[in-house]
Order: sequence, then structure tokens, then C-alpha cells
Amino acid sequence: MMPQLVTVRVRRPGRRTIRVWIPVLPVVLVLSPILVLVAVGVVVACLMYQVSAVRAFGTGWRIFWALPGTRFDVEQGGMALLVSIR
Repeated sequence: MMPQLVTVRVRRPGRRTIRVWIPVLPVVLVLSPILVLVAVGVVVACLMYQVSAVRAFGTGWRIFWALPGTRFDVEQGGMALLVSIR
């Protein structure tokens, strides 16, 4: 299943917690012209390093579809960052 929502929460000592919800599909649609340039760059890199471009895109697609349910928690000192992908 394609990721639908990314939730980012930043907790800082002595300040309010910041929460941001980012819908994935609208962001991908807005950034699609840049994604086309990235795809061309990946194909050029695959040709330079003699890697199958089809296999590289297939692997990237599988990783993208496996992202829902992933959580990243980072804490350092009093600051904490949580990224949750649904």
C-alpha cells in the first residue's frame, strides 16, 4: 500500500511541541517535474555504473510501497524528533 500521510513531531525543551501532517500524494504531484529529472539522473547513473535501470526502479518502487508503518525516533539531549509514515 502506498504511504498516505507522514507525521513529523518535534519536541524541544521549554517550548511547545510542533506537529506537522504531510499528505504524500499532493506532495508527489507538486514535485512530479523534479521527480522526472531525478528519474533521468538515475538512468544516467545506472548506465555509468552498468546497473539495470529497470531493476533499480523496481527495487525503489518496492521500498516506497513498504514504507507505511515505519517510525523514526531520534532523541538527543532534551530534543526529540518522531517521523511516522502511514
